Amino acid sequence: MSKQIYPEPTVGALIFNEEGKLFLMKSHKWNGRYVIPGGHIELGETITEALKREIKEETNLDIYDIEFLMFQEFIYDQIFWEKKHFIFFDFSCKTKNNDVKLNSEAQEYIWISLKELKEIDIDPYIKTAIEEYKKKK
Repeated sequence: MSKQIYPEPTVGALIFNEEGKLFLMKSHKWNGRYVIPGGHIELGETITEALKREIKEETNLDIYDIEFLMFQEFIYDQIFWEKKHFIFFDFSCKTKNNDVKLNSEAQEYIWISLKELKEIDIDPYIKTAIEEYKKKK
């Protein structure tokens, strides 16, 4: 892997199913915490295209009703398994598809109500995105 020269723009989404439950996946890249699916934006790709592609690659879910929530800065936080500087573009969206197929980035997943979130170990950046989502809804 080449040395990072610039911050990496990334996308991620709070995905809600038809029952209003949130999709979270546990990832070794985030020290076993629950996170939302997402990843980098490729050259020539719009943010929305990147979001749909990353969600499909990591979970097999198709998403719709995509709404921008916020952006967050992530600068060499030890929560991630590599030393990285990210700019997170966080969204909320919906899915009708519950046919989840995880790729190698996630070890397990759950669908959880927002009320149940206190019971699990989620990434602090995801907590911030959830708080922003609650403010907007």
